[in-house]
Amino acid sequence: MSEEHYYLELCENPVQFENASSVNNVFFDEANKQVFAVRSGGATGVVVKGPEDKSSVAFRMDDKGEVKCIKFSIGNKILAVQRTPKSVDFINFIPDYPHLEFSQECKMKNASILGFCWTNWNEIVFITDQGIEFYQVLPDKRSLKLLKSQSINVNWYMYCPETAVILLSTTFQGNVLQPFAFKSGTMSKMSKFEIELPVVPKPAKLNLSERDIAVANIYGQLYVMYLKHHSRTTDSPCAEVILYQLPREGSCKKTNVLKLNTTGKFALNVVDNLVVVHHQSTQTSIIFDIKLREPDCALNVHQPVLPPRSIHPYRIPLTGPSAVPSQPPVPCELYSSSWSVFQPDIIISASEGYQWYLQVKLPPTVNLLQDKGKLIDFLLRRRDCKMVILSVCSQMLNGEDKGSLPVVATVFDKLNQVFKEYLEAEQTYTVAMESGPSRGSTARERPVRTQAVIDQSDMYTHVLSSFTEKKDVSHKFIIAVLMEYIRSLNQVQITVQHYLYELVIKTLVHHSLFYMLHQFLQYHVLSDSKPLACLLLSLEGTYPAAHQLSLDMLKRLSTANDEIVEVLLSKQQVLGALRFIRSVGGNDNISARKFLDAALQTADQMLFYTIFRFFEQRNLRLRGSPSFNPGEHCEEHVVYFKQVFGEQALMKQATV
Repeated sequence: MSEEHYYLELCENPVQFENASSVNNVFFDEANKQVFAVRSGGATGVVVKGPEDKSSVAFRMDDKGEVKCIKFSIGNKILAVQRTPKSVDFINFIPDYPHLEFSQECKMKNASILGFCWTNWNEIVFITDQGIEFYQVLPDKRSLKLLKSQSINVNWYMYCPETAVILLSTTFQGNVLQPFAFKSGTMSKMSKFEIELPVVPKPAKLNLSERDIAVANIYGQLYVMYLKHHSRTTDSPCAEVILYQLPREGSCKKTNVLKLNTTGKFALNVVDNLVVVHHQSTQTSIIFDIKLREPDCALNVHQPVLPPRSIHPYRIPLTGPSAVPSQPPVPCELYSSSWSVFQPDIIISASEGYQWYLQVKLPPTVNLLQDKGKLIDFLLRRRDCKMVILSVCSQMLNGEDKGSLPVVATVFDKLNQVFKEYLEAEQTYTVAMESGPSRGSTARERPVRTQAVIDQSDMYTHVLSSFTEKKDVSHKFIIAVLMEYIRSLNQVQITVQHYLYELVIKTLVHHSLFYMLHQFLQYHVLSDSKPLACLLLSLEGTYPAAHQLSLDMLKRLSTANDEIVEVLLSKQQVLGALRFIRSVGGNDNISARKFLDAALQTADQMLFYTIFRFFEQRNLRLRGSPSFNPGEHCEEHVVYFKQVFGEQALMKQATV
């Protein structure tokens, strides 16, 4: 299949570790994204591989029994190892601290430790079948201090390191979930909630399995995802993923239903705020965007955004002494039964010794999602979206995929709404910074300019400038598209950049649509600006009326007096320039030399006489003498005047 077929792929540089055939156990630490390969025999050898080379560690421990769980605290400072149901052992990895083990038993009698989670570099939670115990680790004293504990029957637990929330499964059926949040030495009990299990025929009872639950952060909110397998007796035998939003305060509520439209074994990931559902029997995956609304579905009921597709084929290069340089890489078995899926975006193959990050490829989605409005909504929420969105805009305006004007308008409006929201956030931040911090207010963070912010420069450079040069597109459509983009900017009150107006004018002139250009300027469809006025001036040879249109625009600007004078002088309209500058009261400050040079270039002696006499009279009025100051650099003009009109023609200084 072509590259355009696959919209999911495994990362190019996976974490590689010793595969399951050469070690006793492989563990994954979700907080540090580390894989622990443990080999026993005499001493226990441990190789830790993380997403970065600097997080990789290899060491040996005394063999004190089978390792049930092993994790580093944040920053690889302290290692915790569980070997028995009653205690957890600790080893300092902090420089200059003794590399000795110390141990902590759980406080609750007859309790068995199900596992543990690091919530900080020196804070750890033991989860037992009778509750949780929150400890501070004191590495210098090689001991632990109990901060808080809570008694509760626990079947299994789940941890979300991004939010430091632990989810406990309680009650006989396991479907009442109790979350706890941890932050800076504090433990908070959140609202418990019940997962609604499918109805099964009596006397059978269904228990909630941890295999059907995942916890993830989606669009900045914490969700519990429940994979609901319907029984065959129900009207809808297909599986669903039910999303429960878990706020820090307040009750948990069921918010979204993702329709899988099939049955079987599934696994869940979250990539770039998309819920990815892997289906083992068909070896395909589907993606859901909970912010995309389905027009024909009930509120918050979602169908897959795109059709099911396999993850892009992955090839494993052969390594080791038996590998031959010319040997091609071996295809990896996708959707293997040896795969383990971890949140949010991790897939581990213990048999092959690889840890991958799952990634979304945006370019293939362009041809798989035909509705352009829906496609833009989808792309705007993705991380690396800018160039893909710009390519969609280009594709929408060209060739066989050319969209209708209403579709083009919808896309422009969606892009400019995001652009406007960013500009407003930036302005609010700037105002807040200028006014200084107010009492009791939290420090503001500068708004992040994501790739979804597509400004006028982006559109001009990557889409519109090349679009206006297309030979196979009608000029009417080109102008309509340009005006639609300008309308969209005006609608959200974004100041249109002059280069967009210039593009409109050049397109109109290129197609000799001078009447339309005149109307656009007359009715101020194109806003006045100095660059635009200068462009109109340059078009005088093609369109003579452009000269007057330019002058009118400059006059309306009122801050462009210097430009108007320059324009008139360049056209050898020296008297016109002088009259204009007198009409706006600027004649006392203008450069005499500039006007005398311009008069000299006309080769009209009487014009030169008139201009020269004007400045003599100005000198007399301002300084009491008709002579030019040395700083005005008019010596050559005085010499020319004497040569043509005689010295006696010079004005005499007034006598009192």
